[in-house]
Amino acid sequence: MRSRLLALGALAALALVGHGGPVRAEPGPAPYLDPHLSVQDRVDDLLDRMSLADKLGQMTQPERRYVTPDEVTRYRIGSVLSSGGSAPEPNTPESWADMYDGLQRAALAGPLRVPLMYGVDAVHGHNNMVGATIFPHNIGLGATRDPALVRKIGAATAAEMAGTGVDWDFAPCVCVARDDRWGRTYESFGEVPELATMMTTVIDGLQGDELGGPTSVLATAKHYVGDGGTEGGDDRGDVRLPEKELRAVHLPPFQAAVKRGVGSVMISYSSWNGLKMHQNKYLITDVLKGELGFGGFVVSDYNGIDEIDGKPGFTKDEVAAAINAGIDMVMVPTEWRRFIDYLRDEVKNGDVPMERIDDANRRILTKKFELGLFEEPMADRSHLKTVGSAAHRALARRAVAESQVLLKNDDDVLPLDDDDKVFVAGRSADDIGMQSGGWTITWQGKPGPITPGTTILDGIRKAADADATVTYSKDGSGIDPSYDAAIAVVGETPYAEYHGDRTDGLGLDDADRKTIDRLRDVGVPVVVVLVSGRPLDVAEDLPKWDALVAAWLPGTEGQGVADVLYGDADPRGKLPVTWMRSGGQEPINRGDGKKPLFPFGYGLTYD
Repeated sequence: MRSRLLALGALAALALVGHGGPVRAEPGPAPYLDPHLSVQDRVDDLLDRMSLADKLGQMTQPERRYVTPDEVTRYRIGSVLSSGGSAPEPNTPESWADMYDGLQRAALAGPLRVPLMYGVDAVHGHNNMVGATIFPHNIGLGATRDPALVRKIGAATAAEMAGTGVDWDFAPCVCVARDDRWGRTYESFGEVPELATMMTTVIDGLQGDELGGPTSVLATAKHYVGDGGTEGGDDRGDVRLPEKELRAVHLPPFQAAVKRGVGSVMISYSSWNGLKMHQNKYLITDVLKGELGFGGFVVSDYNGIDEIDGKPGFTKDEVAAAINAGIDMVMVPTEWRRFIDYLRDEVKNGDVPMERIDDANRRILTKKFELGLFEEPMADRSHLKTVGSAAHRALARRAVAESQVLLKNDDDVLPLDDDDKVFVAGRSADDIGMQSGGWTITWQGKPGPITPGTTILDGIRKAADADATVTYSKDGSGIDPSYDAAIAVVGETPYAEYHGDRTDGLGLDDADRKTIDRLRDVGVPVVVVLVSGRPLDVAEDLPKWDALVAAWLPGTEGQGVADVLYGDADPRGKLPVTWMRSGGQEPINRGDGKKPLFPFGYGLTYD
């Protein structure tokens, strides 16, 4: 349980300020501090006591590197975030908990003692933190078709977050990826709305049966709406669709998330038919909050309001447009003081109604009360033992095995016998960073031993008999005809968001091709394991390979890949996306009449 720093007795003499008016002494604890009252009554009481400065602070989310604890107190900051790769030093679970508690104490030092929420992009485990269990990215989880497994992954992620105090997850991404050239394809569960809808069970895992449980964290459905359907797969681009198609393809997962009680929704950088989503009042207020009945709060993306007018930085007009559109909290990492000033001016001149400010605060405060932050605001360090635990790594290994999609298996070269003499090659064979992809320790991810885990090569060695020969050469040099099989583990170098947009083709890297060719030249059966965030253009090469396995981005537990290669687990994964016959077919999706290399839902099994 979180430390009870807000014991009601300690607040008996607390002096509280209402609407910037006179200070009045309370004879006892204020009603909003009474956990026996309803959340609605507590919110009503607290709102009545808040000044405009208090309310603007609650709507402001700076990045941890650009705000001090003193400023959190002075400006009544409602939330702080870690952007991708932003972590305390040293990057350990204990340091995260210390950082969180320090900022939380700063928030509690404010006149009304309103706790803050701390947000991170824990999109495949608590992935900013060294030592956390890193699960497969969403595209791999979509291949499992296993909503119960995904719920367990959400719960495991929440437990590892809870130990560090972090109580808000900017996940899940419930986008529907319609063009594999998009740099966020791997953040999608798949290309059809049914898959993303099915996997909203991760929300239940993150939040628990209800908010406020011992390891409950606030979930975020993102990015609302249509970010996977931009023209040309352009991240932050334009979704040029009629409303009927937008509703049919991209809205259903959000509808499902709302039904599951998701606490927050993040707005997309993208536009719909030329209008930036961050200013789209119809889709945010009328559809999401009105038609779908979303009762949580809406948060902008990182500097998202800056892009409304297409120019760097944000203006007063952009601030007003975003808040009036229905955005309740603004992720404004560096220029947060200017944001507060601009929003105050827009309220005072009447361009942003006070009713809109109160509505935003009501939504934010409701979730803070439901999370139990007023009673237990500090990190519960008893959960630190779950970080990277054996149980969580076993769950991740199972998820990896279930996500493997066997696309080709000539002459039943797979599964391998555990006494086979095997040659392993490829840039991704012995590299935790490569197999984990973007959003791992750093924003873009990077090759190398960036966090503890089991590489695919480690897994192969563990799966083989102790006296079996397993030889590794990164570039494939040194192989000879004496080997029973060769495994080439190749694919994409890590990337995230628009850095991963590939409009110039989706072919294999030249180094990977040369590695595979070296293996083929000696005449042994070649198994290609593709570590990537999306389908790659391999149709020309495929006839030369004996087997092909889509491993996606498995995370830290590479033994799950080896489990399938050696038959300790059957391949069960089914394609969550259509596999192109050539890069020129993009976009290609189920039912569009284009002939794919492998259709949506394809996946072989062992006899």
